[in-house]
Amino acid sequence: MSQYLVLIYQDERQVTEPTPGNPAMSSHRQFMEANQSALCGGNALAHSHSATSIRPDGAGGFTVTDGPFAETKEQLGGYYLIEADDLDAALAVARQVPMAEGGVEVRPVLVLS
Repeated sequence: MSQYLVLIYQDERQVTEPTPGNPAMSSHRQFMEANQSALCGGNALAHSHSATSIRPDGAGGFTVTDGPFAETKEQLGGYYLIEADDLDAALAVARQVPMAEGGVEVRPVLVLS
């Protein structure tokens, strides 16, 4: 089995607060129940305006700025870590991730020995 990170991208202007009765939260709960054998972890992330980015300044130091690493319409809003036999199986799980807009990116986790 291999691990894959499923990154969930969405337009934050379309996202509502994750309250218990929120339909999006219910959809993710259903996704997690249906795919619990493949799930290794996952979390929702706070809005990108709460991010802090760190970049090397080229002189041996770092520049720290408020905001996401990349400013785009669709921001990283959460992720799932899954286990699957291969990429096709991982994509089958990822297609089930609730997303009204935006999309998901599936990336294999490298195994470093």
